[in-house]
Amino acid sequence: MKRAHLEKLQLCDALESIADTLPKVDRLKCLSMANAIVPLLRNIHRYEETMIFPAYEAALNSRDANLDSTRRLRAEHVEDECYAAEVTEILLAIGHGKTVDNAEAVGFMLRGFFESLRRHIAFEREHVLPMIGSDY
Repeated sequence: MKRAHLEKLQLCDALESIADTLPKVDRLKCLSMANAIVPLLRNIHRYEETMIFPAYEAALNSRDANLDSTRRLRAEHVEDECYAAEVTEILLAIGHGKTVDNAEAVGFMLRGFFESLRRHIAFEREHVLPMIGSDY
């Protein structure tokens, strides 16, 4: 899980770097990120949903706690993957030479995406991992 969080945070940092340099960006970096986002998230989400969330739910069940958190986290995975597809599309276009006509809008889109990922990670670190006995 630590590696998954590290990989997602590195992705966030790379996207933030792109957002910070708009409208002048490294096109190769945009292409690299575009090719990495969706597969990375899908793999991490699959791991979380098959390994981490069941352990978290078992810990919650032993305490008669509400399972709304994992339902929300699973829904966030779906939203993140949809958002990732949109981010991928714009990064591919930029990487292939499309002019960034509205740098503010693209930056807002990127920031919305990576801030959402960072919030998800923060929740997992603060609530999920301690419940399953994982030191962070």
